[in-house]
Amino acid sequence: MAHSTPEELKYTKEHEWVKIDGNTAIVGITDFAQSSLGDIVFVELPESGTELSKDSAFGVVESIKSVSDLYSPLTGTVTESNQELVDQPELCNQSPYDSWMIKLEVTNEDEISELLDAAAYQELCANQD
Repeated sequence: MAHSTPEELKYTKEHEWVKIDGNTAIVGITDFAQSSLGDIVFVELPESGTELSKDSAFGVVESIKSVSDLYSPLTGTVTESNQELVDQPELCNQSPYDSWMIKLEVTNEDEISELLDAAAYQELCANQD
């Protein structure tokens, strides 16, 4: 099954997408992730000001099938959480690439090069289908 994978975004092995905008990283879950999870019923996100290190858990997505941790793709400080998703978690299913979860002020830009590009992420997903 083909999943939408916008070329301009970066990706993680944990199925988060990352849009780099200056020193801000905008983070959400991918189409593959929302499809695998099924209907998302609950999203828990961190407070602004939360310090995250790369690969640390920053929140939770709960679906009718499972509960999954969300992992920070980069080291940084949360500048904003998308409260709309807390109120309407189903937006993650309806429009995963418009439904960002956190905005992160990146403190270690070297980590950006470790993120996957769209082609590498599609290959990862193909091996998990």
